[in-house]
Amino acid sequence: MASLKVPATVPSPSEDAEQLRKAFEGWGTNEALIISILGHRTADQRRAIRQAYRQAYNEDLLKSLDGEISGDFERVVLLWTLDSAERDAWLANEAVRKWRPGNRVLIEIACARSSKELFAVRQAYHSRFKRSLEEDVAVHTTGDFRKLLVPLVSAFRYEGPEINLTLAKSEAKMLREKISDKAYNHEELIRILTTRSKAQLVATFNHYNDAFGNPVNKDLKSDPKDEFLAALRATIRCICCPERYFEKVIRLAINGLGTDENALTRVIATRAEVDLKVVAEVYQKRNSMPLERAIKGDTSGDYEAMLLALLGQGA
Repeated sequence: MASLKVPATVPSPSEDAEQLRKAFEGWGTNEALIISILGHRTADQRRAIRQAYRQAYNEDLLKSLDGEISGDFERVVLLWTLDSAERDAWLANEAVRKWRPGNRVLIEIACARSSKELFAVRQAYHSRFKRSLEEDVAVHTTGDFRKLLVPLVSAFRYEGPEINLTLAKSEAKMLREKISDKAYNHEELIRILTTRSKAQLVATFNHYNDAFGNPVNKDLKSDPKDEFLAALRATIRCICCPERYFEKVIRLAINGLGTDENALTRVIATRAEVDLKVVAEVYQKRNSMPLERAIKGDTSGDYEAMLLALLGQGA
């Protein structure tokens, strides 16, 4: 469920491109005009605006935006203006270059997207960075994280609803054995998480809970400071309940010491046309506060206005 609010009558891409050009001209940039256009256009409409802008002014809209705006506002506008596969490729490359064990961006991209979407990200990554995503992940990560992340970003999971209950039972038992033995990096455990369809994994995790009395993620919390265990839990949450996973990312971004603008920007920009409405509902239920009020209380200026536009406020 998308949250984006698009006006009933949308100007042509060339009209929007012309208005954006006007926002860049004269004394100072008209940030409100940028938000009123880009913050209320679908992916297809934004793509058409970029094409019209290039044809009219012989310049990439992203480059023009980069020269006119800055800071957190610039980051959210640029991420939003990109196609979803380009955006994920850019975020994946940034995550790889600045990789650290606590970074969950690669897990989000690998597990909260469909197989076709992840395949498109890999193609966009090839095209933009002249290397494969798998190659860069393998180069920049180490040890158990490499064992998990390379197959995750390489996956092309079956997307259908069919499940094999016998397999779910046997693999739930196998997961229980490995977790009980603290063999968290065992190749069988990683194989199950990185190759099975989401429907099959949900069946496996449901059987795990029924058979052993605990959700698998609870049994993976034996050492709260272990970043690899946290990565395994994030993988499972992104596969089974992405809206709850992303609610938690937003909550931690807002409730921590200072705001984690990068995390907040990433979730709002990547989920606005997917399930941000559901994420916002989960947030309100969990925190007894509407997400837009939390964002208003924690951000300001043009950055706040753009985030609220992507949440479906205004226009």
